[in-house]
Amino acid sequence: MKKVTYLFFAIAFSLMILSIVPAKAQCAMCTAAVESNSKSGNHATKGLNAGIMYLLAAPYLAVTVCGYIWYKKYRRKNVVLDMHNEKLNLN
Repeated sequence: MKKVTYLFFAIAFSLMILSIVPAKAQCAMCTAAVESNSKSGNHATKGLNAGIMYLLAAPYLAVTVCGYIWYKKYRRKNVVLDMHNEKLNLN
């Protein structure tokens, strides 16, 4: 079952990586400023767009790192379930 779970996550992660679509993440003010600068010969459009995408990715990266640390720190290891052949009363 573990192998199937790892395979599923590997396939899902691979599909996420392969299906990346370029996005233009600029607000209206940034777009207007960059358009006026690009018309005057300045090529800062690509750099500004890349900077916005890096700022967008930072919170997701932080949450991912915190989740990984939490998972590694608090998961149970070597838990022994010493269950006897007794009937359990679940009332």
